[in-house]
Amino acid sequence: MSASQALGGQSSCGRAIGPSLDKIIKNAAWRKHSAIVAACKSALDRLETLPASAPTDPASPLLGLSLADANLVLHPLVLALEAAYGKIAEPALECAFKLFSLNLVHADIADCGDQPSAILRLIQAVCKSGGIGEEAVELAVLRVLLSAVRSPCVLIRGDCLVHIVKTCYNVYLGGQNGTNQICAKSVLAQIVVIVFARTEADSLDVRFKTVSVSELLEFADKNLNEGSSIQFCQNFLNEVVDANDGAAENKNLEFSLPTESQNGDASVPKEDDKGEAGNGELNDGPKSVDGTSKIREDGFLLFKNLCKLSMKFSSQDQSDDQILLRGKIVSLELLKVIMDNGGPIWRTNERFLSAVKQFLCLSLLKNSALSVMSIFQLQCSIFMNLLTKFRSGLKAEIGIFFPMLVLRVLENVLQPSFLQKMTVLNLLEKISQDPQIIIDVFVNYDCDVDSPNIFERTVNGLLKTALGPPAGSATTLSPAQDVTFRHESVKCLVRIIKSMGSWMDQQLIVGDLNPPRGPEGDNSTENHSTPNGEDGTAQDFDIHTDGNSEFYDAVTLEQRRAYKIELQKGITLFNRKPSKGIDFLISAKKIGGSPEDVAAFLKNTSGLSETMIGDYLGDRDDFPLKVMHAYVDSFNFKGKDFGEAIRFFLRGFKLPGEAQKIDRIMEKFAERYCKCNPNSFTSADTAYVLAYSVILLNTDAHNNMVKDKMSKADFIRNNRGIDDGKDLPEEFLSTLYDQIVKNEIKMSSDTSAQQSKQANSLNKLLGLDGILNLVIGKQTEEKALGANGLLIRHIQEQFKAKSGKSESIYHSVTDVAILRFMVEVCWGPMLAAFSVTLDQSDDRLATAQCLQGFRYAVHVTAVMGMQTQRDAFMTSIAKFTYLHCAADMKQKNVDAVKAIISIAIEDGNYLQEAWEHILTCLSRIEHLQLLGEGAPTDASFLTSSNAETQEKTPKSGLTSLKKKGTMQNPAVMAVVRGGSYDSTTVGINASGSGLVTPEQINNFISNLNLLDQQIGNFELNHVFAHSQRLNSEAIVAFVRALCKVSMSELQSPTDPRVFCLTKLVEIAHYNMNRIRLVWSRIWNVLSDFFVSVGLSENLSVAIFVMDSLRQLAMKFLEREELANYNFQNEFLRPFVIIMQKSASAEIRELIVRCISQMVLSRVNNVKSGWKSVFLVFTAAAADERKNIVLLAFETMEKIVREYFTYITETETTTFTDCVRCLLAFTTSRFNSDVSLNAIAFLRFCAVKLAEDGFISNKKSKSEGSEAGEVAVHSQALEDKDENASFWVPLLAGLAKLTSDSRLAIRKSSLEVLFNILKDHGPLFSSQFWNAIYISVIIPIFNSNSDKGKSQRGDEDSTLSTVRSSQVEGISWDSETSSVAAQCLVDLFVTFFDVVRDQLSSVVMVLMGFIKNPVQGTASTGVAATVRLAEDLGSQLSDDEWRQIFAGLKEAAESMVPGFLKLLGTMESVSLTGGSQSADGEFNSDHGLSNDDIEDDSLQTAAYVISRMKSHIAVQLLIQQVVSDLYRLHPKSLSKDNVAIVLALFSSISSHAHWLNSEKALLRKLQRACSVLELSDPPAVHFENESHQNYLNFLKTLLSDFPVLSTDMDIKCRLVELCVEVLQIYLGCMGTIVQAGPADPRPTVCWILPLGAAVKEELAARTSLLVSALKVFTSFDRDTFRRHVSKFFPLLVDLLRSEHSSGEVQLILTNIFQSCIGPLIME
Repeated sequence: MSASQALGGQSSCGRAIGPSLDKIIKNAAWRKHSAIVAACKSALDRLETLPASAPTDPASPLLGLSLADANLVLHPLVLALEAAYGKIAEPALECAFKLFSLNLVHADIADCGDQPSAILRLIQAVCKSGGIGEEAVELAVLRVLLSAVRSPCVLIRGDCLVHIVKTCYNVYLGGQNGTNQICAKSVLAQIVVIVFARTEADSLDVRFKTVSVSELLEFADKNLNEGSSIQFCQNFLNEVVDANDGAAENKNLEFSLPTESQNGDASVPKEDDKGEAGNGELNDGPKSVDGTSKIREDGFLLFKNLCKLSMKFSSQDQSDDQILLRGKIVSLELLKVIMDNGGPIWRTNERFLSAVKQFLCLSLLKNSALSVMSIFQLQCSIFMNLLTKFRSGLKAEIGIFFPMLVLRVLENVLQPSFLQKMTVLNLLEKISQDPQIIIDVFVNYDCDVDSPNIFERTVNGLLKTALGPPAGSATTLSPAQDVTFRHESVKCLVRIIKSMGSWMDQQLIVGDLNPPRGPEGDNSTENHSTPNGEDGTAQDFDIHTDGNSEFYDAVTLEQRRAYKIELQKGITLFNRKPSKGIDFLISAKKIGGSPEDVAAFLKNTSGLSETMIGDYLGDRDDFPLKVMHAYVDSFNFKGKDFGEAIRFFLRGFKLPGEAQKIDRIMEKFAERYCKCNPNSFTSADTAYVLAYSVILLNTDAHNNMVKDKMSKADFIRNNRGIDDGKDLPEEFLSTLYDQIVKNEIKMSSDTSAQQSKQANSLNKLLGLDGILNLVIGKQTEEKALGANGLLIRHIQEQFKAKSGKSESIYHSVTDVAILRFMVEVCWGPMLAAFSVTLDQSDDRLATAQCLQGFRYAVHVTAVMGMQTQRDAFMTSIAKFTYLHCAADMKQKNVDAVKAIISIAIEDGNYLQEAWEHILTCLSRIEHLQLLGEGAPTDASFLTSSNAETQEKTPKSGLTSLKKKGTMQNPAVMAVVRGGSYDSTTVGINASGSGLVTPEQINNFISNLNLLDQQIGNFELNHVFAHSQRLNSEAIVAFVRALCKVSMSELQSPTDPRVFCLTKLVEIAHYNMNRIRLVWSRIWNVLSDFFVSVGLSENLSVAIFVMDSLRQLAMKFLEREELANYNFQNEFLRPFVIIMQKSASAEIRELIVRCISQMVLSRVNNVKSGWKSVFLVFTAAAADERKNIVLLAFETMEKIVREYFTYITETETTTFTDCVRCLLAFTTSRFNSDVSLNAIAFLRFCAVKLAEDGFISNKKSKSEGSEAGEVAVHSQALEDKDENASFWVPLLAGLAKLTSDSRLAIRKSSLEVLFNILKDHGPLFSSQFWNAIYISVIIPIFNSNSDKGKSQRGDEDSTLSTVRSSQVEGISWDSETSSVAAQCLVDLFVTFFDVVRDQLSSVVMVLMGFIKNPVQGTASTGVAATVRLAEDLGSQLSDDEWRQIFAGLKEAAESMVPGFLKLLGTMESVSLTGGSQSADGEFNSDHGLSNDDIEDDSLQTAAYVISRMKSHIAVQLLIQQVVSDLYRLHPKSLSKDNVAIVLALFSSISSHAHWLNSEKALLRKLQRACSVLELSDPPAVHFENESHQNYLNFLKTLLSDFPVLSTDMDIKCRLVELCVEVLQIYLGCMGTIVQAGPADPRPTVCWILPLGAAVKEELAARTSLLVSALKVFTSFDRDTFRRHVSKFFPLLVDLLRSEHSSGEVQLILTNIFQSCIGPLIME
């Protein structure tokens, strides 16, 4: 062991102290320092006697030594330091450093007290030695002090800590060596870091950061750096900080500081980035007397003193003192260090937060008066910390500092300080990097009524800076500085919108993970929260969830924001026109309508112009006068002297300049003052005059324009006698005079001053006035122009006033909807700034920033769904691509294209309508690339003159363009000339059609090369390939936009293109695997597009589109479709629509071929697509081109023959569509073979249905459907079998064909229909049969019957109506009717057992035939009815016979009313000639010629005659049918049936008799027949036959059914009928024999012979008469006797009459001889 090592003994302290004491002895001057030497030797002797290890004395400051020994050992060190001699001070300092760094000192060093401890004296001595002036000693002092503070075993408190800090200050301020000054500054910063790290943890042993010297010199003292000074100082710090790492064993020894209680505050120690600061146990901080932790008390004290030091030299007069200025700067730097490393305690501990408010904010406020750049930078840096970490608790303070520090500089555009403004821009850049700060600033200030619009003003200020000084304005900026400002402001705007987007994305992610958001534990309020992190920059998060914070939703904030905007609008209006502003605010309900409410508004609202307040209060109108009274009455002047009161009163407004207004205000003031102070003056007049006098004095004393100032004597003299004739006390006036002269009554400057006029020029910049008009009006707020005492006091008062108000509550928001309001504020300025910069600057960095801004802005606006703003940004960036004028493109325009592509990839899900701009740009890029490659344009393939265009199109690429110099290709020339962005085709709007210049061509070629190098096909295709990743809403919007752009391409009049059309096909391929719902929405858009383009007049375009559609359809049909879906049908629908609407035969033929190819190749997969297929072929069947019809039918034939099972295996409606399609072919007008074949295929379909087991013989409750256009009776189909849905369309289709105009088709369809029913009828159930009859068979005949009626027209219509009705509709001819009736009866008879219930329907149909006026048809009906009765006679029941007879009766009766109407038309017909008497008897010998009668009358008569003949024939046929039926089937005559038949015969007979009695009508018809050379209507024959049939039926009943005859009294009926026959016969003769009533001449009946006509008629009636007379002879005697009285007179008349036949006389003779004679003889 060496001698030096042996010095001091074996103890730890001895080894550390001994060598240093030895050095002191050696370096000391023996005489001067003898006491020091003696003390050193004494200490060495004592140390040598100490053992290596000894118990620790708790009272001793040194480890292993007793208190006495410690004092003994430390005494020489103190003496050596106090000697102020460098050679002995250095060893002492070295020794002290060892003691502290080795943790040998354990002590609580507090205030001095009466008897300071040895360690305190040592510290004081060390501090004192710093004044020696030697550089080495200064460094040693700094090392010792830092090691003392650094030691975890020493608690330095109170004044001692302050003393240490001041010592380091002195070294820094007074040192001559720059390195030492940097070291002193670094030590100060490190001490501050250590102290406040302990304050945070409330413990001595904490981890902390080592100060970075280079960062510490960021704002000041860079000039002190002498080469390697920074590195030296950094090593110096590291050495001291790391010195006690090897002393962990001493630190771990048992040691505790005296404490009364343990601090329960939990804290997390900071980690040093170098891993230093021992590993021992943590010592809880001791408590002070008042219960506060001593460690934290020291931290609070140090912070307070640093703030005071920073404010100590804030006087403007001493601003040139560099030493004082450096002290201020270093104080601010230390405060910055504290704030940089501040942890949660500054936000959670009310005392520390209050310290920030009271001391730090005041320091910032006072130092704002200085123009020193480093101070301003430090202020901004500290403010950044406050904003980042403490904005929750410093809402009001930040609301003051932000405008004062940031906005004041930012809004100064013309005369700014370059460094100052750059500092502000850098600060804003840092602020804007934190998204939560941006959001919180907007929420808490722009949405707060009582706070400035910080966010809005910041954005607008950045806009002003980005636009630069207005043209022509004077500015102090150099061009380079102006460009720097512009770029930096744009960068800030970009960072702001980027942060907004980041916050939005984060909140959306959090919202997706945790949908319910609320104030409980929502950590999303600060997405950058890293509390107590490694870098010590904990974010302002903890406060967000305490009582001083509230969570707001977007709705509440929207209300607050809207309220504020409207209130500011009212304030602005008030500052221009007070009365209008007040009226607006009252109407908007922002203030109450009472004078008191308005007065409170004027008194308490900031932003109002004090001048305008004064003008309004002085107004003489009634309401403002009341407001002024309420305003003055709101003041309380009690206890205030007059001068103070008037000063207080005038603080809120500026007196108006008009004397009358001042008079009114002062009058009210005087009244109020006297009311509050009733003993002050005799009357209010005194106060009024004195107030006026004070105002004059204030103006006189403080206005520089007044040369002769008012003296005190003048003032007193002017106010004599104003107190009711008495003088006021002279002392009072003298004091008042002094107050006014010394302290001017100052009124605040007018806050309504106009803002800088530079904003006016924005409207004219690049046409941006439209954009800037959308920006919300700027708030008019006073700018802080510097801090003086009055301003400081005023701001402090604002702090205090706001601290208790509701607006001091800090609001947090997690609802992304808040971004909507932020975007509404900032989008206009951002769009203007980005657009102007991008347009005017070619700097790559600046333009890149603008494009980034555009990208972020589009992202935010798109995600938030703000369509207007999103489209504005997208339109701007799309225009900046310059693709519409490629010859003028630059690199920045190419970058804009890249940005467009990036937006499409990144934000495609939210672009919606904005996709159109992107796709337009991509289309133009592809167009330019094609031109660059020299490829022929699409127009060359899409125009009619393809060959000619190809000849003109150059085959070479860019090289050939260069060689030619001028280009002859019109498309290329148009592109080079360029056009507007909105023009459909580039170059359309270009002026001039001549050749372009070589320079333009060269620029164009170079730009094409530039574009091709940076943007290739991969980038273009990537956008379209990326469409697969778009969400369901976005892909629909994408396709819609692509269709729109493609439409504009194809519709170009000069240069149609197919780029987007081909991309549409690709997109459809890419997205075909999406879910059905999404794909359906996509296809709805594509379908409309394909239809629109497919109907284009440009045939080539239409063909191209149809081919594209075919490709998609083939691809789509590869996918299988489940049953009952409709996607294939929707997909193929465009083919159908185009087929139906296209005027081009080529397109229609192409569609038929495409459909044929698709179906035949993909028949296995076709499901719902069959509907569209058949609709296409249906349209083709009606085509005017024969080849299209035949081609379609050929495919249909193949489908039906070979793939019938595919049709029936899908939906039932598919087969219905197939039937409709075949029916459409039956109407082909080109070839009847096609029609007949189509009918044959319908029969084939029936066969296939039967073969495939589609049998309708089971009951089913599936829903029935109507087939074709035939209405199906709901009851009949209620229980219809599910297989019926296949049969009904087929049968109904054939039924529809039965009314075809072509005979062959009618007959064929009838035969096929009924053959199908007969062949497959056994397969049908009775329910289905009923349905067939109701829905198919019966409607066939009903339809035909209706058409027959329409042909006949109304019976009372005119002849023209009759004629026109004859050409309407198509009724069956007799042949068709015969076939139909025969088929109907055959079918009914065949399946009578099944369809028995349909007898009434069949009878109704047959009666319809019978009622047909066409005699042939009626005969058909009669024959069918007879056949029906013959075949079923034995099977029919009485009820069924009744239906038949009742049908016949109804048929006969239903014909009569129409016939009578027809006859009525003859009344208006005149058939009399000029020479013919109207009353004369018409003889056949005297006819009329055609010339005498009008043609219309003749035609009407001819028609009536024809109808009359038919009517008579039909009526007789009906009687004949009935006669045949009862003769053939007598069993049918039940009593009820007999009654029906009797009624039938009776009605027909009566009708015939009436008709024959209409003599005038018959004569008119006879004349017409004579003229027309027609036979007369057989009226007599009708009457004879009807009565004869009736008579025969009665006779049959009497003879064959005696019992029934008796029951029904048939004999009486028979007698009545015979009597009627005799009366008719006699009446006929009487008509001829008797003269007319107008003939006055008496005649004798038997004298005149019968005329020829009468004889002819009598001859016709003779047989009927004979039959009737024979009935009488057939009666037995009793019957004859009973009825003879009824007919005996008639028999007598017959005897007296002339008869044309002798048979009558014979039968009469027989009656009288055999019947009457015996009766007489009795």
